Amino acid sequence: MLEIREATLRLGDAGASVPILQGVSLHFPRPHFAAIVGPSGCGKSTLLKVIAGLFDPQVGTIHWDGRNLATEGDIPPAELGYVPQFSIVHESLTIAESMDYALRLRLSGLSHGERTERAQQILEVVGLFEIRDRPASQLSGGQRRRLALALEVVTRPSLLLCDEVTSGLDPKSEDEIVQLLHQLSRDGSRLVLSVTHSLRHLRLYDSVTVLREGSVLYSGPAENLLEYFNVSTPEDLFPQLESKETVAWSERWAIYQENFALPLLPGMAEADRDDEDDEEDFPEEAAAVKPELAAVPEDQTPGLLAQFFILLGRRWRLFFREKNQVLLQLALLFLFPALVVPFALNGLPQIQNLSLSADGNIVAQLKESVSFTAQSSRVGSLVSGLIMFQVVLMTLMGSNNGAREIVAERLLFEKEKLAGLNPLSYLISKIFFLGVLVLAQSFWMTIFVKLIVRFPGDLAPQAAMLFLANAALTCLCLGVSSWSRTTEQSSLISVYFVGFQLPLSGAVLALPDWLGVMTRPFISAYWSWSGFLETMRDTRFYDLVKIITETPLASYPACFWVLGCQALVGLIIAYFGCVRAQWD
Repeated sequence: MLEIREATLRLGDAGASVPILQGVSLHFPRPHFAAIVGPSGCGKSTLLKVIAGLFDPQVGTIHWDGRNLATEGDIPPAELGYVPQFSIVHESLTIAESMDYALRLRLSGLSHGERTERAQQILEVVGLFEIRDRPASQLSGGQRRRLALALEVVTRPSLLLCDEVTSGLDPKSEDEIVQLLHQLSRDGSRLVLSVTHSLRHLRLYDSVTVLREGSVLYSGPAENLLEYFNVSTPEDLFPQLESKETVAWSERWAIYQENFALPLLPGMAEADRDDEDDEEDFPEEAAAVKPELAAVPEDQTPGLLAQFFILLGRRWRLFFREKNQVLLQLALLFLFPALVVPFALNGLPQIQNLSLSADGNIVAQLKESVSFTAQSSRVGSLVSGLIMFQVVLMTLMGSNNGAREIVAERLLFEKEKLAGLNPLSYLISKIFFLGVLVLAQSFWMTIFVKLIVRFPGDLAPQAAMLFLANAALTCLCLGVSSWSRTTEQSSLISVYFVGFQLPLSGAVLALPDWLGVMTRPFISAYWSWSGFLETMRDTRFYDLVKIITETPLASYPACFWVLGCQALVGLIIAYFGCVRAQWD
């Protein structure tokens, strides 16, 4: 049984908080199908989130099967199903693939055959088995809601919370979804709470709870609803609510609630009584049209490592399904290095030595000196510029890698967290996926440019500097993505990160000493540029760059560790961003 005792929730600062729920007390037996109705903004969806543990009430307690959730922990993921208002699925996955991933992420110890059988049972119940190979992007609104329900019942939860799952559907689809919810409430000992604006299917509900301005105006048998509010049809309910203030309705309910309160044992909706009469007359036919989900032993949520491999496999499948994303990554991989090499297609120019002869004409010596200085400045600027160009392109790719990775699927991630997904498994899968992209981008840039431009120095240390610059920006932008509410917000902040790299690196304009000391620790481009130059320390090109720049160069080990620390900071930010809840 679910019991809510005097739950009060206020949002906002203490001085200007807004009451969302006010002294809500409800109880629902099992099995049971309940509708929660009320005007927009009355607290219906918030009530579901409080039950699910997404919000904690400031006052009051929630009890599930005798356990106080405030002191004994939230409802176990396997016992809870939560279906938000809008369907949240990966558009490029088929129905069957979505079901398989849901089963693998939520239930351990099932073989491929057992998962297939379980998925088939569920899809037959929700009416999607015949189109199981259809991508989610091709589903109608009603089919998407059916899929959302199917994904939430893979663990056979005892409590199913549905937030306006019929909103925006045509009447036929709405009828089918409500019938399906009613059927699911009769599968085992399940409580189904459905937030809705429609009471067209009043006879299917065991009870109805009416909320207004966060207060309970009625919570009792559906068959007594119209009598209590003195209306003749469900459509007259909402106009009737406007006839009195919320306080007056609440006071009336406080007086009469004992007369209409739900029994502790489950009741039976009017539709069930009709069905029971039919079953007595036609028992064989009734049994044939009532599919049930086969009973299964208690399941365990997979561990961190198992979830990691499942998520990583799913991410790569999604990547190759998104053709535009594949084409973009290929374009960045091959186009960006091609932008660097035109500046030195024949390799770096050779520097002529000064003759240093005392016998020559003084005018000739001056001309030679001026020519040498100009050539040295030109070559030094070219070398420094080519290295910084590569570094900036790496930071651009890093920004593109990480900026949308989490925020683009945030709601789906939150739903999977509620179902038992470990945030650390999720983050590690992102690290490995993005790590492959960063590795490919960085090493191809290094190899391609080195072959054409013929940079002196060892390949591996130079590749490491570009890799770390890319990785640092990727991780930092991944952290931004984990805290952003929209993809646009995350992308904009990530672009700012890249925009500051060149001017604050000191490679083009030397910064004042005080400004350089303050900004340098945060500028990945400086450390990558400086570290790359350090790999050429034993060459004349290094000396030429030192001549034309006033910015101090850091040692290679310092560059390596600072870039590594920047990447680590980004991952720590991303971890805490993933752990926190963000449903809107």
